[in-house]
Amino acid sequence: MPFPGGLWWLLCCRQGFTLLRRDYGEAGKGGADDDEAEESFELRSKGDEGAPLQVNVTQPSRTSSGSERSLPVSEETHSLITEKKSGRLQGEPDAIVKGWLQRDVRGGIKTPWLRPRKYWFVLTEDSLDYYSGCEVTARCLGSLVLTSLCSVLWPDKQTYKETGYWAVTVFGRKHCYRLYTEHLNEAVHWVCALQKVIISKPPVQTPTQLLMCDIEENRNSPEILDQIYQNNPILCYTAGPIYAPLLPFPYAAPGGQGYAGIRDEAVKLFHSLQQLEGLREPALLMQGVLQTCHDLPALVDEIYCQLVKQTTEPPAPGAAADLRYWQLLACMSCTFRPSLPVLCYLQLHLQRTENQFPDSEATWYGRFIAEALHKTKGRECVPSLEEIAGLMGRQETECGVHCPSIATCHVAVTSQTTVQEVALELMLRLGLAHSPNSFALYEESWQHVRPLPEDALVADVLTRFESSAGEEPPRKPPGRLWFRHYGCLNLDCVPCNSQEFAVLFEQGISRWSIVCWAVGSPARGQAASGVEAVPVQPFPGDSFSDGSCRVRTETDTGDEAARDQPGGHVVGLWVCPL
Repeated sequence: MPFPGGLWWLLCCRQGFTLLRRDYGEAGKGGADDDEAEESFELRSKGDEGAPLQVNVTQPSRTSSGSERSLPVSEETHSLITEKKSGRLQGEPDAIVKGWLQRDVRGGIKTPWLRPRKYWFVLTEDSLDYYSGCEVTARCLGSLVLTSLCSVLWPDKQTYKETGYWAVTVFGRKHCYRLYTEHLNEAVHWVCALQKVIISKPPVQTPTQLLMCDIEENRNSPEILDQIYQNNPILCYTAGPIYAPLLPFPYAAPGGQGYAGIRDEAVKLFHSLQQLEGLREPALLMQGVLQTCHDLPALVDEIYCQLVKQTTEPPAPGAAADLRYWQLLACMSCTFRPSLPVLCYLQLHLQRTENQFPDSEATWYGRFIAEALHKTKGRECVPSLEEIAGLMGRQETECGVHCPSIATCHVAVTSQTTVQEVALELMLRLGLAHSPNSFALYEESWQHVRPLPEDALVADVLTRFESSAGEEPPRKPPGRLWFRHYGCLNLDCVPCNSQEFAVLFEQGISRWSIVCWAVGSPARGQAASGVEAVPVQPFPGDSFSDGSCRVRTETDTGDEAARDQPGGHVVGLWVCPL
């Protein structure tokens, strides 16, 4: 009587694996070879088993992407990957670490009766190779070239709990190795050795970076610059996609905050830039690009390079599609400051555009961008939709500030206007420039009322108001700016009929009630004094936890003629809690 199918497979599986010579990754037949071909990494050996390993590194070329560099393929390959010239030697004197490791544990459950696939891994100064066995004549199944862009993930407990193995993940240019071992100290030893090799590698430079250096060196030779742009399409506008970032990023570098990897996000953003050409209302998409750069600061230089690329040799200079890139470049220049090499590259691009198209819209945007780059500092928030609309037209944004006792004051602000600058302008408008009291801008929302730091950007506050719009509870006012008194109150020489007195009179804080005695210029036969209630901030150090009141008085030392002057002075102040 034959065994049931499941039990028969259980008894024969190990013998079957041995017959198929798959215990340690030896050569299989049919599907096994196909699987290995699918999982091949940076390099691949196609020679016989007994022949010495000869590997020749090349890099694939895409003619449709527009992101290639017009250098010889051998030169570009040498700049990115070091060729491996020697085969496997007896005793492997160049090996840093070698040993048996498992790869791609499947099923998620450790099963003692099923022997996992093992390979003989050898780490050298140039690559991580794996073989079918530890013999010198063993076939090389793959090799991962190590550059400064490679990265390694440390083993984590979660993978160990799920599989029973400690995992070491090595990310390369196209693929990655996921290696497993049963011993933590062995996994840590491999990770440390891999990181040491990666750190020792010289920085990788992309074709765009190399061409940026060439442009900087020949900045005073227009003929050579034109030839560089003409011979290198990677620097010019392209209607097709790109398949790799223009700048180097570590392989599999995490994006964080729900984003994909940095390299993937860079490619996605280029596609988003191309969508701007056909949008009639591009402000929302521009804000999304700016927010991505704000969340992932490593992409700021990349987006600058992409925008320079798309505004170089466009098919229709000055058209609406071309101006979309210039408008986003204006928003970027008012929000982020690029690194020094990218800044020099951008400034040369702006100068070259002005020489090619004088008095054009692109030239006016270029001048606006150059001026903004001199003032741009770090932004807490990305521009609001209203600010983006103003930047697209190279105009200032109008900001409304509420002032006590008067209507709302409208102030024109730029992306770099500070709170202190707005406060000083309002003090000049209201005649408070010589006042002994201090005034500041306050941020008022349904959550809090607080004074703003002097160096805070008004544009960031407006963006916070826009972001919180619609989140207020019912019957709660939206966020707004207030111009109010700040600090200690100085009552010397505050005329009752002055704008300053009106501002102080209207200002209030819910916990305090302040009453002032003001002596004015009475008419004949009328009382010589009046009482005015002025709610202001409490004095520093005043504490009224016991419910008591405090009286502060100031004696008018002027003569009788001074009392007859119009307006009078505040001579007494009574503070009590509400």
